[in-house]
Amino acid sequence: MKFIHIADVHLFATPDAEFEWGEKRTKEIEETFEVIIDDCNKKEIDLLIIAGNLFDRSPSVEDLIFVDDKLMRLEKTRTVMLSGNDDYIVPGSDSAAYKFRSRTVVLPPDKTTNAYLRGINTCVTGYSYGKPEYTEHILEEIDPGRQDAINILVGCGGDKKHMPFKKEKLAAKGFDYVAMGYFRKPVHILKNRMAYAGSPEPLGPKETGRHGYVLGEINDEGTSIEWCPIARRNYVDISITMTPDLTARQVVDRLDERMMKLGNENIYKIIFRGFSNGNMNFDLTRIHERYNVYEILNMTISKEDEKTLRVENATNMMGSFIKEVNDSYTLSDGVRSKALRYGMEALIMAGENE
Repeated sequence: MKFIHIADVHLFATPDAEFEWGEKRTKEIEETFEVIIDDCNKKEIDLLIIAGNLFDRSPSVEDLIFVDDKLMRLEKTRTVMLSGNDDYIVPGSDSAAYKFRSRTVVLPPDKTTNAYLRGINTCVTGYSYGKPEYTEHILEEIDPGRQDAINILVGCGGDKKHMPFKKEKLAAKGFDYVAMGYFRKPVHILKNRMAYAGSPEPLGPKETGRHGYVLGEINDEGTSIEWCPIARRNYVDISITMTPDLTARQVVDRLDERMMKLGNENIYKIIFRGFSNGNMNFDLTRIHERYNVYEILNMTISKEDEKTLRVENATNMMGSFIKEVNDSYTLSDGVRSKALRYGMEALIMAGENE
């Protein structure tokens, strides 16, 4: 049995709305969902698992029809969908009343439900959200739903307010696979047995790294999964280490070269680190024209900053470090200067100067 596991698609979300590229993101999220549908057909997938938060909100009838039309394009694939903490189902809502025309099973809220798919002898068990939060360890109490069948647990959560669990307890239940949603960055929790799919498209600056879906297969030899990146864009942090001898033009050229290699479709956070010597006044117009930059962070330390830090931190860990380096007779002046600067930066980054 071949499956694709997705979660946290957040259809109709508007990430980065305040930026120029934000106008495209809602449409790109929809297009990436369509890519998943196409991949289900190309790879002859038996089961599409949606582990919560397909929608960014409680869906309207129009939202549900939109998704149903997409799922109708599936040639072979059955779909089992869980509602999550953002698109939870409440009694009397559009999502509670809607009847899918596609071969889609939506697990009902506030109870453990088994969906048995006879054609692929697979039982998908889960507990949909009927409200935004559950502090109980609900997932740890769910057992496989059917003997002599493939058993999959689908869940959404993992922190204190959203169905907390211990992976060891879920692993001990004996499910062939545990498909998780809620955390938007992909995580392989237990080799071939349990994973967070993450969001197919990243939805915020903290969601760095590649995004996509989990492709899996369950047969007589067991379960195997692999990661398939498909995101149109990624959030990327770029760090430039400043030194007093770098010119403004060299800094911009280095940025341009690195960002060109990574791709101008990505969304960048630029971080300047190290020590500057009055060389931070450069024109980034070229960078802004060519690339999507959501934040520029100056973490450099000037000579004046260095002197101030030495005085202000004379009695703490940083002060002890500075004294130790300055009192060392084995270091040349050049090495001593670099050691001070790099060590002070590391302590500042770690928050050890408080």
